Amino acid sequence: MTTVATPRPIPLPPLPRLPPAVPRSGVPDEARRALRQLLGDVDRALATAFRDGADASALARRRGESVARVVIHVWGACLGDVTGAALFAVGGFGRGLLFPCSDVDLLVLAEHPEPARLRALEQCFATLWDIGLKVGHAVREPAQCRSLAAQDASVFTSLLDAYRLAGDPALDAVLRGIVDDPELWPPREYLAARLAERDARHARYDDTAYNLEPNLKDGPGGLRTLDSLRWLGRRLAHAGGLEDMQNEGLLDPAERVSLCEAETTLRRYRYALHLEAGRPEERLLFDYQRGLATRLGFEDEHAKNLGVEQFMQGYYRAASLVERLGMQIAERFVEMLETPSAAQPVGEDFVRYGSRLAVRDAELFMRRPAALVEIFIARLDQPGLIGFTADTMRRVHQATAIHGTALADDPQTLAAFLRLLRRGAPAVDALWRMNRHGLLAAVLPAFGTVFGRMQYDLFHVYTVDEHTLRVLRNMARFADPEARRDFPIGCEIWPTFDKPELMLLAGLFHDIAKGRGGDHAVLGEEDARAFCAKLDLPPEDIELVAWLVRWHLLMSTTAQRQDITDPAVVQRFADQVGDWARLDHLYVLTVADIIGTSPRLWNAWKDRLLADLYTAARYALRSDVQLPLHASARVRECRERALNLLLAEGLGADAIATVWADFPDLSFLRHRPEQIAWQTLAILRAKGATPLIEVHPFSVRGSTELFVYAADRDGLFATVTAMLDRMRFSVVEARILKSQTGRALDTFLLLESDTQEPASLPRAEELRVRLQRALAQPAPVAPAKRSMSRHLKYFQMPPKIAFNAAGERTQLALVCTDRPGLLAAAAHAMLEVGVRVHDARIATFGERVEDFFEITDRHDAPLSGEQQEKLLQALLRRVGNAKASA
Repeated sequence: MTTVATPRPIPLPPLPRLPPAVPRSGVPDEARRALRQLLGDVDRALATAFRDGADASALARRRGESVARVVIHVWGACLGDVTGAALFAVGGFGRGLLFPCSDVDLLVLAEHPEPARLRALEQCFATLWDIGLKVGHAVREPAQCRSLAAQDASVFTSLLDAYRLAGDPALDAVLRGIVDDPELWPPREYLAARLAERDARHARYDDTAYNLEPNLKDGPGGLRTLDSLRWLGRRLAHAGGLEDMQNEGLLDPAERVSLCEAETTLRRYRYALHLEAGRPEERLLFDYQRGLATRLGFEDEHAKNLGVEQFMQGYYRAASLVERLGMQIAERFVEMLETPSAAQPVGEDFVRYGSRLAVRDAELFMRRPAALVEIFIARLDQPGLIGFTADTMRRVHQATAIHGTALADDPQTLAAFLRLLRRGAPAVDALWRMNRHGLLAAVLPAFGTVFGRMQYDLFHVYTVDEHTLRVLRNMARFADPEARRDFPIGCEIWPTFDKPELMLLAGLFHDIAKGRGGDHAVLGEEDARAFCAKLDLPPEDIELVAWLVRWHLLMSTTAQRQDITDPAVVQRFADQVGDWARLDHLYVLTVADIIGTSPRLWNAWKDRLLADLYTAARYALRSDVQLPLHASARVRECRERALNLLLAEGLGADAIATVWADFPDLSFLRHRPEQIAWQTLAILRAKGATPLIEVHPFSVRGSTELFVYAADRDGLFATVTAMLDRMRFSVVEARILKSQTGRALDTFLLLESDTQEPASLPRAEELRVRLQRALAQPAPVAPAKRSMSRHLKYFQMPPKIAFNAAGERTQLALVCTDRPGLLAAAAHAMLEVGVRVHDARIATFGERVEDFFEITDRHDAPLSGEQQEKLLQALLRRVGNAKASA
C-alpha cells in the first residue's frame, strides 16, 4: 500500500514575462500567438511541478497569478487607461485559484458604457478566448449589478470574492458598497438562502458524499462546501477565512486543521483530475479513477485493497469530514442568530436550551467518557430536539479525539453503548449521529478501518461504512407499521425480537472486515465475537451474532443461485440455518443488506424470491418434518391444486387431463399450481394452434411470465432470448422443458431492463405479438448489436466457464461481466455447437453475471469432453476473450 506524502515544497514556475506593451488598437496576431505560447508554457511547467509533488493550492494560485497578468495585459491593449469602467475577477479566479482547466470568470462594471467601449470589451473577451482562456464574463452597470445582487443570493455571493484586476479604482468602492450594504441579504436571510442552496445542491447527489462517481466541486463534502463556509463566515461574522473563523470561536484549532487537510486532499484530487481529463471535469468518473490513482502514487496492496480503492477512500474520508463539519458549523451559524432559550434540566448531566441539548459540566466528557454515548441516548428521549449546542458538539469532538480508541475498552462506555443498542430501531438514528461526530469509530475501532472504503465495482454503490449504516436504517424500517405494505414479513418479524441489539450488532459487523484480504465474513465473525465478549453478552447471544455475520450471504446466494423449488435445496439451506430464530434474523439481515447495497438491487422479484425461500425453510424447520416432501407427493399436490383452480374456471376434467398427459412431471415440480393452471388454460384456448405465446404481465414473484408452447427445435431458446434482449427485457429465471410429444414448454420470468419492474399491459402484448412473429420464421433471430455502457467497460473481467456432471445432463456455470445481449449471445453460442438448454438460473450482481444452465447435446445426452471444449470456445468468441478461464 502506498501512502501519498504531504506535498513537498517544490519551487514554483516563475510568473510569465509578457510581450511588450501594444497600442490600444488591440492585440496583433503575432502578440496573440506569443500569449498563447506563454500560457501553454505556464500550464506545462505547472503540470511538471505537480507531477514532482508540488502543492496543488500553490500551483492553482500561481496559475491564477499568471492568467491575471495576461488578462490585465489584454485589457490594457484593448481599452487602455479608462475611467468609469473596471475589470474584476470573480468565482475561483476571484479567490486567486485557477485549476488547470478552470474557467476564467470576469465581471466588468461600467458606468453608462457607450458603443465604442462595448466594442472594445468584445474585442478584449474575443482575444482572451483566442489565446486559449475559457472566459465567462458579464458586463453590468453598478445599479444593474446591485439590483441583480438584491434579487439573487448567488449573484451577491459571487461579488464577495471579486477583486479588481484593472480599470477605474473608483469602482472598487462601488463594488464594496454593494457587498457591505447591510440591507442587502441581512445575516438571517443570507443564511437561509445559502442553506437552501446547499440542500438543493446536495439533493442532486442523493444527499451523500458516497457516490460511485462523486463530484469533487459541488457534491456533498466537496470544495463548494468549504467555499460556502467562508462566505457565511464573512457575511455573518466578518470572518472570511478558516483562521478568522477559529479566532471568532466558530471553529476550534483541531477542526480548522482537519478542514485544511481535507481541503488539501480535495484540491490535489481536483488538480490531478483536470490534468487526467484534459478538460474542466469535476466528477471522479470511472474513466479516470484508475489513472488518477496511478498518477497520485497509489498501488494495489492485494486483490481486496486495490490502489484505486485506496485513492477513492482518501476522497471519501476528506469529503465526509468536510460534509460533517460543514453541517455542524452551519448549525453554529443558525444558533448564533437565534435568541437564547431558558435552560431546562435533562437528567443529572444534561440541559436543554430550546431545541438543542448541552452538558451541565464542561468537563463531563473528559471526566466520564460514557457520557459521550449517554448524551445520544438522552437525545432520543427528548422530543423536538434538532441537535446539540455548538459548544457541546465541539466538546464531543475534542473528547472523542483525546480518548480515541480507549473508549472501546472502557466498561462504562461499552455498557452505555449496549443500552443504546437495546433501544432497537430508535438507536439507528443515534448511531448515524455518532458516526457523524466520529464517535462510532472510537467505540468500535474496526468500523473506523472501513470509513470511506469503497469497493471498485458497480454492485456496491456506497462505501462500506455508508452501506453499513444504510443496512441499519433499513432494519429500523421494519419497526414502522407504515412499512408493512412494502415489507410484510420483515415488519412481522421485527416485533418478535426480544433482543433487537443482536440484530443491530450483526448489521454493524457483517461487512466490517472488508478490504483486509481473506474472507470478510470469516474475519468479521472473529471481530463480532471479540466485541460481543467485551459487551459481556451471554454465550448464546454471541453465538447468534457471530453466526449471522459469518453466514450473512447464505440466504441471498441460495435464493439467487440455486433452484429453491427443489426440496433438497431448501432442506440443505434449512439444515444450515438450524432453527426459526436464526432464520428470522437472517431474513431481516438479508433484505436490509440487499436494499442497502444499491437502490436498484431490490425489486418485487427478489422480494418474492426471498419470501418463498423463507416460507419453505420455515416449513422444513417444523419439528415434525424430517425429510423433504417426496417428489411424487409434490407432483400430486400441485396437480390437485391446479385442477381445482381450472375446475373453478368451468373447464372439464377430461380436457385438462388431455393437456396434462403431455406435461412431464418436472412441470408440476418446477411450477406453482397457479402457473400450471394458467398454462393449461392458454393451451386449451389455442385449440392446438402453435406456436403459442402467452404473457402474464404480473405473475410469480413480482415478475412478468412468458410461456412458449411450440414444436421443439434447435434455436428456439436462442430466438426467444434474442427477442427479449431486443425488447430490453431481463431474464431472471428460465424453465426449459419438453412435453411427452416433443413440444417445448418453456417459461421465462422477466423484468424490464431499465426499471427492474414487471411489464405493463401494452408492453406484454407487444412482446407476445413480436415473439409470435419471430417464432413463425424458420431462421433464429440474431442477437442485437449494442454498445456497452460507459460504466460497464471499466469493470471487465475474464469470463469463468465451468462444466459439471449432473446425472443425465451437464451443468454449465458462466461467470462474467454483464453487457447488453449477454444471455442471447450465450444462447447462440450453444446453438452454434448443437447444445440444448433445459434449465437456466440467471443472476446479476452489479456488473457481475452468474448464470447456470442445464444442457445436453442434440440427442439429450450429457456433453462429452470434446463437446464441452467446442462450447467453451464458442462462448469465448461470443461473450469473452482469450484470457478467460475454464
